[in-house]
Formats: sequence, C-alpha cells, structure tokens
Amino acid sequence: MSDLSDSELDRYARHIVLPQLGGIGQRKLKASKVVVIGAGGIGSAAIPALAGAGIGKLTIVDDGEVERSNLQRQTIFRDDQIGQPKAELASAFASALNPNIEVVGARQHLEGGNVESLIGGHDLVLDGSDNFATRLTVSDAATRLRVPLVSAAAVQFQGQVGLYRGWEPDKPCYRCFVGDAFDSDDCDTCAEQGVLGALSATVGSFAALMAVGSIARIGPDVAGSLFLFDGLTLDWRKIRLPKNPGCKACG
Repeated sequence: MSDLSDSELDRYARHIVLPQLGGIGQRKLKASKVVVIGAGGIGSAAIPALAGAGIGKLTIVDDGEVERSNLQRQTIFRDDQIGQPKAELASAFASALNPNIEVVGARQHLEGGNVESLIGGHDLVLDGSDNFATRLTVSDAATRLRVPLVSAAAVQFQGQVGLYRGWEPDKPCYRCFVGDAFDSDDCDTCAEQGVLGALSATVGSFAALMAVGSIARIGPDVAGSLFLFDGLTLDWRKIRLPKNPGCKACG
C-alpha cells in the first residue's frame, strides 16, 4: 500500500482519527478499485461517498443519458445536463470532488459479453442497477471472478442492501436470494412503481458505507446478510440469507 501525501492526510483527517480506520484503513481504501454499476439514484449517493472516502480507482458503468425525470433522485446531475451521458458526467463529478483518485467512466451497456471485462480487476462491485437481468448478470460474474458484491435496490418506499461472496462455501450469492428471475421486460422498475428520491439516497449511502467497511475491514463481516429499510416507518431490519445448494451460480 502506498503512503498518503500531505494533501491526503489533510483531506482524510476525519477518517484517520477514527481508531477503527486510521491510516492503515485509509491506505487500504487508497489501494482499492471499486466499480459502480449504474449512475442512477443509488449511484448518485454512492459515487460521491466513495470518491470522498478516497477509493483509489472508481469505475462508473452506465450507458444512459440524463432525463428530467431522473433529477428528483439523481442529484449529481443538473437540469442543464439533460441529454448528456451519465457515465461521463458522473466521472467528472467524482474527479472534481477528489482529484487524488482515478475515475473511469464507462459508457457501455452491461451484458454477458462484456461484464467480466468491466468488473474484472476490481476489489468490489457496487451494483445499483434497476433491473433483475443486469443484477443477475453482475452477480454471476462477480461470483465467477470472486469479487465481493454490494447489491442495492430502492423502489417506492422500500430499500434493500446486501453483501455477497457466493464462492465461499457458507455464503450465498445474489441469485440464491432472488432465484432465476425473468429479464427486465418482465420485472417492475422504479419507472413503473415510483421511488422516493430521499430513499434512493439513503440506500446508496448505506451501500457505500458497506463497501467502505468491507474494503477497510471495519466492523463484523456482514456477507450473507440482507438489510431492509422501510421508508414509511423508518425501520431497518436485518435477515440472514441461506445459501441455495441448487443455485446454478454458486451451488
């Protein structure tokens, strides 16, 4: 792990004074590579948090363009950026926030043919995509490549976040949780069901917190746990997910 510069020591001072993190943990963050799938509502909260935390390399994958209906929850974008590519805008936002980190914007449609090239070589995947087909493609590839996956979702007033390492014998993958779901044409998204903007931000920030904790090894290992948030009652609930012995990805 490389040392921290004087500028970085100043920037991350509030991290370094935390006994659970300190300089060692901050250097782990600096040495890490994280890929964020989706610069939507969840990504708009996770990307600034990860960039601010000092993740060494941040890759942002999104093939979409900013639409006016995005702006209620995708707060890293502006009204005058409607029609522009999200991946490029999000990477510019993260670079401006923290010039000490490397940021790559990948304006690509993630699918089976390119998923491994997009997430390979990273230390963690944070998936905030909005359909089961993409989530399962990412999960299966992360399991094959043995890259920890933080998967986060938000719809209406409900949020969920989990950490998955399905290649381990006692840990489930995301497919263990949802099963063999249909493609995106058969699944509801927030476009059909709606989502509260502040809920997306809450879930995205929680996902980033989970990612930072996993990389810096802060707190207990939560892999295999699913955290559920009810935006109406403001309650969090934690459940353990079983590994599916018949799972075609990790069974």
